[in-house]
Amino acid sequence: MAEPITHIHKPTFTEEQVMEQKLEVLKKQFANNEDALNKILDIVGELHEIGVLEAANSALQAKEKIAKIVLEQVSREPVTHLLNTLMGATGAMMAANPNQITTLIKSAMAGVDAGSQFVQEDKRVRVRDLMKTLKDPDINRAIGFGLHFLKGMGKELQENDQPQK
Repeated sequence: MAEPITHIHKPTFTEEQVMEQKLEVLKKQFANNEDALNKILDIVGELHEIGVLEAANSALQAKEKIAKIVLEQVSREPVTHLLNTLMGATGAMMAANPNQITTLIKSAMAGVDAGSQFVQEDKRVRVRDLMKTLKDPDINRAIGFGLHFLKGMGKELQENDQPQK
C-alpha cells in the first residue's frame, strides 16, 4: 500500500524567476494584441501632442485644491437654487404624461418656427386681424389651451398657497 500524502511540496521561485515568468506573460499579451496596443499608443501620442496629458497630470497634482474649489462653487446659493429647481422640474416631468409633454414640446417648436417666420416678414398686426384670427381653428385651439392652462395654473397656485395641515 501507498503511504498517505501528508505534505504538499510547493515549488518556490526566486524573485528573478517570478519576474521572468511575468515578462513572458507580458510578451505573449503584447504579441496577441499588437493592433490594439498600437492604437492605444497612437491615441496617447495625440493626447500628449495637444497637451491633454500634461493638463491631466497637473489636475491630478492639484486634486485637493480643485476639489475645494468645486465644493465652494457648488455650495453657492445660485447653484443650490439651480439644483433644487432641476430636482423639482425632474419630479414634475416624471409625474407628467410623456405623450402630453411630447405634443406640447412639438407644438411649442412649431409655434416658435411660425413666430420666427412672422418676425422676418416684418408685418404689423391690426385689431381687425386679431378678431379674424379667432375664427381660425388652430388659433382658437391655441387660445383655448392657453386660457385653460392659465386656469389650471391659477387653481394649483391657490391650492399651494393655502396653509398645509
